[in-house]
Amino acid sequence: MVVATGFFDGVHIGHRAVVSALCRIAHERGEKSMIVTFWPHPRTVLRQDAAELRLLTSLDEKKRMLYALGVDEIEVIDFTKDFSTLSAEAFIRDYLIGRFGATALVLGYDHRLGGGSPMTREELESLVQSLGLDTYRLGEEDFDGKAVSSTAIRKLLASGDVERANGMLGYSYSLCGVVVAGNRLGREIGFPTANIELYEPLKLLPADGAYAVEADVEGRTYYGMTNIGRRPTVSSISKRTIETNIFDFSSDIYGLDVCLRFIGRIRGEMKFSSIDMLRSRLAEDKGAAERIISEKRLTR
Repeated sequence: MVVATGFFDGVHIGHRAVVSALCRIAHERGEKSMIVTFWPHPRTVLRQDAAELRLLTSLDEKKRMLYALGVDEIEVIDFTKDFSTLSAEAFIRDYLIGRFGATALVLGYDHRLGGGSPMTREELESLVQSLGLDTYRLGEEDFDGKAVSSTAIRKLLASGDVERANGMLGYSYSLCGVVVAGNRLGREIGFPTANIELYEPLKLLPADGAYAVEADVEGRTYYGMTNIGRRPTVSSISKRTIETNIFDFSSDIYGLDVCLRFIGRIRGEMKFSSIDMLRSRLAEDKGAAERIISEKRLTR
């Protein structure tokens, strides 16, 4: 079994390089490929800024993406405080070799294993080889001159830069959930919205504002615009909402699944002095969304 380990949040282009190498090496060796990952995120267990941590992918999304990339098997280890104290040697010996039958390990450029002080690349490779595993070390991935990491992508999304985040991810960032009842103001002013409650509450929301999106509903893909924020024009709620106006769509979809893919940002969140001004701005936003979508379609 050829193994790669890590949290793989987002399954971004750096992770995809690891998975591609993993599958290629396993095929060349005549063995199977395996991803060993963890849940929940270590920061939530170790309480390192756990309240602020938001994820790029749920566990199900992550597994689905990894399988789609050709991985044969995925093992999910329950990350606990006790597990976090395990040394790199014990993790390799007891888990990778003893439990999962690893014969080789694929390492990303900044790979870490086990608790305690981080090892240098040379120290880690020496340890892995001393335990009888072959090692394959990959170089660093970058996008537009910037190192690719889940942390970097979270920062881009938190600033609203979904296009650069998508470039690092290798696909359009998505939010999936169920349509719930709203205040129906959008319908009254000519822009009905689907109000979405996320399935994974720890999913990271892009910065407040309006975005051009693709929306998957009932097996079909539509275009639309999504507003994320606290609706300052009509309320003073503290909870952030996700409201999507789906273009050329009029069906009642309360209780149904919707998945949004973010294409580009239109603007930040704004407060308007009247409903008429809000209506006028939404018309402008729709035009801006259609231009973003048109440009996106031309580059595909």
